[in-house]
Amino acid sequence: MKFRTALLALPLLAAAFDARAGALLVQAGQLLDRPGQAPRGAATLYIVDGRVAEVRDGHLGAGAFGAPADTEVLDLRRHFVLPGLIDSHVHLTNDLGGLAGQLAQVQRSPADNALEAATNARKTLRAGFTTVRNLGDGDGEIRALRDAINAGKLPGPRILTANTSISATAGHGDPRLGFRGDLHEALDAGNVCDGVESCRRAVRSQVAGGADVIKLLITGGVNSRIGAGLGAQMFEDEARAVVETSRMYGKKVAVHAHGADGINLALRLGMDSIEHGTLLDREGLELFRRSGAYYVPTLSTVNGYRERLAANPEAYQGEVLAKIRWRIDITGKALEQAVPAGVKIAFGTDAGVSLHGRNADEFELMVAHGMTPAQAIVAATGNAADLLGLGDSVGSLEPGKHADLIAVGGNPLEDVTVLKRVDVVVKGGEVFRP
Repeated sequence: MKFRTALLALPLLAAAFDARAGALLVQAGQLLDRPGQAPRGAATLYIVDGRVAEVRDGHLGAGAFGAPADTEVLDLRRHFVLPGLIDSHVHLTNDLGGLAGQLAQVQRSPADNALEAATNARKTLRAGFTTVRNLGDGDGEIRALRDAINAGKLPGPRILTANTSISATAGHGDPRLGFRGDLHEALDAGNVCDGVESCRRAVRSQVAGGADVIKLLITGGVNSRIGAGLGAQMFEDEARAVVETSRMYGKKVAVHAHGADGINLALRLGMDSIEHGTLLDREGLELFRRSGAYYVPTLSTVNGYRERLAANPEAYQGEVLAKIRWRIDITGKALEQAVPAGVKIAFGTDAGVSLHGRNADEFELMVAHGMTPAQAIVAATGNAADLLGLGDSVGSLEPGKHADLIAVGGNPLEDVTVLKRVDVVVKGGEVFRP
């Protein structure tokens, strides 16, 4: 029996990755081909040129599909197989935080960040996440990484990128916060907008830079080095200019929002997703239902905070530390309201605040705060695919879709933590072994 593997060890050089297409049979012990529905028992997927050609019950050979006798077979008869997972909120260029993250802003070059991003993309793929949405970088590193992965030069998940997040002056994404004034010009990332015309220009700048999606920071943030709270920090006409300009270019808008005022403003304006959504209120729940927007809870941030503080109690200071302690205590409460209210949930971790490669930790937190394992898996497959605008190509294992799948040693519908231990990853018909 033959297997195809891809080298996942560093260095991640283009020549080290052989992207081959062709035909592959995958024999699964159990198959959850359409999350949200009951899993099949034994099943076989026939994959041709990186896409699912056919799915049948039973462990079948090449002849059953009219395929050549020497078609490669991936034996996963002892595994539970499901679609490749999707993380709707990552930051691949970094997983530093606090003072270390601030120092990295002035120490690391774009080349450093690009290599870091390639390493984190590899970790993410090995963890079973075959598609991600990167919601913010500084110098276009993720755009370049996206294109290199799509060209088969490097291993990694499919990437949608927002390029640089759009912020108001002194907002959560203003890169100059916390630095002395004479450094501000050097740190200016061109992502800050004030007033309608400025915000329209900010969107157009990201579109011109190759953004797949627009990320808007509409409220304060936990890691913002400013004592301005977590409420709205952008006026309605500014936020409206962002969404209208994004729509003009056919781009969805993901909104960072903690405070209820910012959440509700974004939902009234028709934004596509709310990231974090920490202080969700009754009005927000109703606006979610009416708008059809997705909620991306990003519960895993608390893991990153706890781990850094355990290693160094002074990793965060001042106002940031106070906000982190608040975030740890309140995390999950909004999800506990959203699930019974019927809000659409998409999986997202904010990896970068938490550690890359540990994306599946989010599942355990989602279940702890009101979701069933089945609901959490739908959030990381069909729902996330719909949010990203990729529902026709990923999120389930149906004929015509990308052959993205993972294999685990237990049933995640019974114990969602088995998703932390992925044995095999297939992305576009290519087999990877973590």
